[in-house]
Amino acid sequence: MSVPAWLARGVFRAQEAAMRRPTFAVLAELERTQWLSRSEMLDYQTGHLNVLLQLALAHSPWHADRLQAAGLADAVRAGAVLPSDLARLPTMDKRDARDNVERLVWRGVPGGAFAYTTGGSSGEPLIFHFGRARQAADAAGRLRARRWWGVNPGEREVYLWGAPVELNKTDRIKSLRDRLVNQLLLNAFEMSPARMDDYLQAIRAWNPRAIYGYASSLALLAAHAEARGMRPRLAALRVVSSTGEPLFPHQRELIERVFGVPVSVEYGARDAGLIALQAPDGSLLQMSETHLVEVLDAAGNPAEEGEAVITSLVSAAQPFIRYRTGDVVRRSGRADPGGRGLAVLDAVVGRQTDFIVAADGRIMHALAVIYVLRAIPGVGQFKLIQHAVDRLEVQVVPDARWNDAAREAILHGLRARLGTTLVVDLNLLETIAPEASGKHRYVVSHVPLHGALAQAVA
Repeated sequence: MSVPAWLARGVFRAQEAAMRRPTFAVLAELERTQWLSRSEMLDYQTGHLNVLLQLALAHSPWHADRLQAAGLADAVRAGAVLPSDLARLPTMDKRDARDNVERLVWRGVPGGAFAYTTGGSSGEPLIFHFGRARQAADAAGRLRARRWWGVNPGEREVYLWGAPVELNKTDRIKSLRDRLVNQLLLNAFEMSPARMDDYLQAIRAWNPRAIYGYASSLALLAAHAEARGMRPRLAALRVVSSTGEPLFPHQRELIERVFGVPVSVEYGARDAGLIALQAPDGSLLQMSETHLVEVLDAAGNPAEEGEAVITSLVSAAQPFIRYRTGDVVRRSGRADPGGRGLAVLDAVVGRQTDFIVAADGRIMHALAVIYVLRAIPGVGQFKLIQHAVDRLEVQVVPDARWNDAAREAILHGLRARLGTTLVVDLNLLETIAPEASGKHRYVVSHVPLHGALAQAVA
């Protein structure tokens, strides 16, 4: 049962205040700054960049060394660095962030530094730290984008999601909180046909204003609904928001056909933060107030299409400065047709994630098994290949922490997800080869989905 939107909004505000997250203050700021001119936005970014660099110089020795070596330390102290000056710094990548964590993290950051593990589809787990400013910026950015679509804080939403922290079934307090803020959480890691029938019924009864989830999971649910002859026309629904992976055109068309509303794309990463969101006019608008986005080719030169290199202006707890995301994006020279001063991306070419099929028929987003591997000390890089519903090959490049306990944790974790009869072929390698295309895919399943389900995620 839902609660009135005004009450849900009040509960949400109280929660954020109790957690010392200035989410609603940041939301008000974002709704003001989005209307800055391009030149005003550049000035805004420049000011916040200098604050970030000053904090990094004072509290992050790894970055301090880099700023000194680049001859930027004096300009940082004077607050005179321009965004274009960042090109003097070498880029950093996930390995840099992972291997230098104690020289990167500012543990005394106001509000505290919180550890989080990410791996996504990259196959190289990373423990990073973020502060309250980053949390508030991500939450406020998402709230702002929802308002573009006519969805206000406290209105009913569905989350087709799968991060373990959000899916702890023993946390009854969180379940109650979800309902009090009008959020219905559905497990994207447990999508059997029977479960998807239940999800569709729950969505119809909830009648949400917005649906949010992994692109491929949304497409899978839409395909299942269509195969069942069900097109849940929801009177309140305004938008379906896709995240986590690229949304292919046929998936967008399928989701929009089944749910009868537009699909909005969200682009971000656990480590880099929320980077861009799609407006109703189709523009993919950057979070210009919180991120500087460079697009670089393989040689590290600016390009129209290339790797997204991110400087997060709200990452003081563990600064991400010229951070290589591994995502391929295409920039746009167009201004926002809606008149906002936010920069525009043409597209996120990005990565693709597979599904894993369990022996009992459950269809799991690949992150369900990625979460197992990325949390185990000793796993440097990994790749999982599903050869059959009961056989999984696991390739691991171990690091110095690898031991027998890590091996047992992998076996136990995967069998807990996929069934106790699962055969796991664990291979320790020095390197993991890319695909023939040159791309790295870190979860590959050779177990076919059938019919419309297969078409939804192809």
